[in-house]
This record gives sequence, C-alpha cells and structure tokens, in this order.
Amino acid sequence: MRTDRLETFADGVLAIAATLLILNVDTQIGEHQQDLAHRLLEIWPSYAGYAVSFITIGIIWVNHHGLMTQIERADRIFLFLNVFLLLVVAFIPFPTRLIAEHIQDDGATAAAVSYGINLTLVAVMFNLTWFYASRDARLLRPDHDPNAVKGISRSYRPAPYIYFAMTLVAFLAPVVAVLLYGGFALFWMIESSLFGRSRTQA
Repeated sequence: MRTDRLETFADGVLAIAATLLILNVDTQIGEHQQDLAHRLLEIWPSYAGYAVSFITIGIIWVNHHGLMTQIERADRIFLFLNVFLLLVVAFIPFPTRLIAEHIQDDGATAAAVSYGINLTLVAVMFNLTWFYASRDARLLRPDHDPNAVKGISRSYRPAPYIYFAMTLVAFLAPVVAVLLYGGFALFWMIESSLFGRSRTQA
C-alpha cells in the first residue's frame, strides 16, 4: 500500500505534539499574579523545556521525512511500527511539563529520568521502524539511494544508547542530564544540517 496517508497522519501527530508544548508554559503563569515580571523569570525551566522538546520534535519530523523519501510502500507491520513511534512522540509534552514544574525541586530526578526514558523509546522505535523497512530493501523504492540508506542507518544506530546513557546520568545529576538532552538536540540539528549531504554521499 502507498505511504501517503501514513505521512499525513504522522505530520498531524507531530504538529499536535509540538503545539501542545506551549501549554506547559501557559499553565505556569496562573491567574492574578502579583508580580508578573518576577514570575516570568521564575518559570525559565518552562521556556527551556519548550525549546528543547520543540527542537527534538522538529528533528523527529525531519528524520521521518528523510526516512519516508527512501520508502515506496508500507505493509501492516510497518504501519503499526509507525503507530507506536508516534505514540511515544506524542507523549513528549508530558515529561516536558514534569521537567518544567519539578527540575528545581525534589522531583527533579523523576522528571529527568521520565524525559530520558521517553526519548530513548522514541530512538528505539525509530530504529525498529527504519530497519524493518530497509532490511533486504523490504519496503524501499526500487531506485532508492544506497548511500542515503547507509547514512540513515549509521545515524540511527547510536541514538538509543546515547539517550539511555543520558537517562542514567539523570539518576545522579538531573539538571546535567537535562542540559545533555538539550545539547544533543542542538548537536543533532546542526550536524544534520551541515553534514547531512556528505553523510549520504559516504
């Protein structure tokens, strides 16, 4: 079967997940603030969480688009793998809110670990989805780019281990782990933008 409806569905879920992130900022203000300027400064974790998660979802959208450019068709297993991928992506706003609300209190560890587990699952599902489709060119286009396929595979493989390692850091230093999540998102965005073409030509 064709992939048109799958891509439309994925775009919709990703757009909704990204949009829901702003609610994590909005709910931090409350009503009848006596000192709004102070409160706006006080909720800086909400801004940080919003930025990191929005960039992360943006990267997911870019990667999913790149994945789909090499795929010609979908079978039921591939469709369900995408459903579970989108399930964990759509969950991202929840641990983002936990980070925003608890990174400065006793709940920091639980919040940072929850966020890391969520991102690790996203990376795992991306790998399962991609390698199911690309194994023996099962669902790939007849004219797929072998270099692009190799490049995508190389870039996907380490992500679950990297996120898992950062999640372990969260048990000991939750603030450091959150900074690592953000740093990795920025690195991935810059690296894929600057070196993505050369990767596909390797």
